[in-house]
Amino acid sequence: MQVELLKLFQYDLPEKQLTEIKNMLATYFAKTAADEMDRLWDENGWDNDTMKEWANERMRKS
Repeated sequence: MQVELLKLFQYDLPEKQLTEIKNMLATYFAKTAADEMDRLWDENGWDNDTMKEWANERMRKS
């Protein structure tokens, strides 16, 4: 993938196209992360109460 992205730099792409490519990549990785979280959410039976518990946990040691 890195090689394919580097190949893009041989062209003098307008800033607008570079921005579109960055947005496509960001959207792809955000969707991948969201899909994985959905899978974990379902697999582990998490719910809103689980998230509230996590938000209130103290992870630091005194």
